[in-house]
Formats: sequence, structure tokens, C-alpha cells
Amino acid sequence: MYMAPLNYDRFFKKVFSDDKIAQRFLEDFLDVTITSFEKLPEKHRVTDDAAIVEFDYRCKIDNTYTIIDMQQWHKPDLVQRFYLYHTLNTGLQLETLPSKQLIIDRKTRKAKDVRDYRRMDPVLTLIWLVDDTLNFQENYVGYTMAPELVMEFIKDKRLWYKPKIKALLEERSRVLKAMSNRTKYLDFMSQNRLLFIFQKNIVKQENGARYEKWFRFAEKSRNKKNVENDFTEFQGDEVFDEMMRRLYKGALSEDDFIYIESEAKMLKGMKEWEEIFFHDGYLEGHAEGHAEGHAEGHAEGHAEGHAEEKLTVARNLLNMGLSMEQITQATGLSPEDIDAFVHE
Repeated sequence: MYMAPLNYDRFFKKVFSDDKIAQRFLEDFLDVTITSFEKLPEKHRVTDDAAIVEFDYRCKIDNTYTIIDMQQWHKPDLVQRFYLYHTLNTGLQLETLPSKQLIIDRKTRKAKDVRDYRRMDPVLTLIWLVDDTLNFQENYVGYTMAPELVMEFIKDKRLWYKPKIKALLEERSRVLKAMSNRTKYLDFMSQNRLLFIFQKNIVKQENGARYEKWFRFAEKSRNKKNVENDFTEFQGDEVFDEMMRRLYKGALSEDDFIYIESEAKMLKGMKEWEEIFFHDGYLEGHAEGHAEGHAEGHAEGHAEGHAEEKLTVARNLLNMGLSMEQITQATGLSPEDIDAFVHE
């Protein structure tokens, strides 16, 4: 191994802790020139009872609050989790949102300070998915808020089967009018974007986009047998030179090498678990439920098969030397569940 894997969480944060690197990535991916860049804290406790929420990287670029997060393996809750991160990045603006004065009694001219929500900035969330593609063929897919009229327009089969061009154009005009309505800052809704980026697709179908270089670098560094020649194309670029300096094996500590081995074991175990869950566990549960002929049987069979496979994966991960914390994270089992089968 010549370079540590950029896709591993520790090294991703090590690289993106450099603001110049983060800014260049955003400029390349968004195909823009950033004129204002401010790094923001990554760790936050949202409520008194909530666990700490930690983003991989958070910054503000040209009046847009931005998150970059790396996701290595297929987590079933990733859509909801990153939507939560996305909305939290809006909520965290309350920390710095300015106030304005409202006169609440015209006779006494009594005023009250309230937050000026017009000063909210839009949020951009980029989720860098290493292996997962969410069943998309594209390099990335973005989601934003739009009037429901847009979805209704696209889904209205009556407009699209043997369409009458006049009716189609009239409906399109109506939808465009709704989308361009900026009354009381309605356009703020569509300025918020959540992007899922698919490394697996990007490295398979390169077409000359500025951002492709980043994912090609990440893919090469994933290979445990990577060598110096793999990174020749990146040399001479100031930003990539700094990335390579941070990931070069000679700059790694003994703990870094232990982390790499531990992470590789966990990812291998997770891949096995995914294959079992999405194939064997599902099919077994489906077959048992179908044989009993009702939904309850299906659910029970699926749940029992799923639980048993989780325990099997946990045993395998334990035998591979992974820590209790890593196993609970990978399988969703509690430490008590794991202790129970360890002492069987």
C-alpha cells in the first residue's frame, strides 16, 4: 500500500480538514468558482437528550451552508439520516440568525425583538456514496423542494399518452408560473439541494467532468495493493499533492495501520451481512410467510431469519477480532444481545 484509502472515514476527515482541499472539491464538483468560504463546526448537540450529531465536513460557501459526508457501506437508513442532517444544517443557523424589531402595540410603540428568518441561507448537502448507487445509473442525483404541481404534471398520463400539444403547453406554462413564484421568498425552497454522489458509477463511465478526478483518486487509493505509479496523473496539482502528502504511507502512524486493518475487516463483514440480508434472509422469510399464506407469517419468518443472520454475522465479526462497538454498529444488535450468545 502506497496511499491510505481516502474513502475511510479517518483519512477522509484528515484530507478534508484542509480548507483549500475542501474548497477545490466543491468547485470541481459544482463547476463554480467560490468567492467566499468559511469552515464551520462539525459536532453539535441538537437537544439536551440527543446524541451528538457529527458531520464529516461542514462549511459555508457563497451564502450556502454546505455539508460533505462520506458513506462507505449500504446503510438502510441513509436516506432518512442524511435528510435529517440536511434539515439540521438549516436549523443550526438559529445560532447566528440576526434579530429584527416588531412593533406589537401601535399606541405605546412597544417593540419586541424576533428572529429575522428572511436571513436564512439555503443548504447544500453532498453525500459521497462509495459502493451504493441507490439503483441509479447516473453519476449523481439531486433532490430539491418544488411545487407539487411539478410532480402532478410529470405523472399525469393523460397529458403524455397521445398528447395534445396545446393542452401540454398550457399545463407546462401553469407549472412554470408556480415554480417562478418568488412571493415572500418562495424560491428559497428550491435553493436547498440534497445530492447523492455515486463513486461506483463515476469511475465506470467517465465523460470528462471536472469532478471525476477526485473519485478516480479515491478508487485507486481503495486498492490495498496500490503503488506509486497509480497516482502519477495527480502529481503536480497543488491540491492533490497535499492530499497525497497526508495519505502517504510514510506519514501514517502505527495506529493508522491498525485502523486500516480493522476497517477492512468490518467492511468485509458488512458486505457478507448485506449479501445474507438482501438475499438469503429475505428469500427465507418470504418463503416461510408465503407458505403460511398470510402477512403475519411473512413478517414473522422474515424477522426470525433476519435476527438469526444478524447473530451469525456478529459471531463472524467477533471471530475476526472486531470490537464490541464495531459489531453493534455493523449489525444493530445491542451489547447485551452479543454478550448473550458469547456466553452460550
